Amino acid sequence: MCDDKPLPPGDNECCESGCDRCVWDIYREEVAEWEAARKAREQQASVNQADSEGADVQVSQSQ
Repeated sequence: MCDDKPLPPGDNECCESGCDRCVWDIYREEVAEWEAARKAREQQASVNQADSEGADVQVSQSQ
């Protein structure tokens, strides 16, 4: 997934007729997916950092 937040629909992309699958519905879904992926990346980075710091402590204790 792309790191860039999805762009909202342009001024003329919504016909404002209450479509069953409006471009705004699609945009909200894309933003929700983007936010979930961003949170997952942040959590993974946090786990990786904690693992790295734990490895550093173990190495320094064994020396």
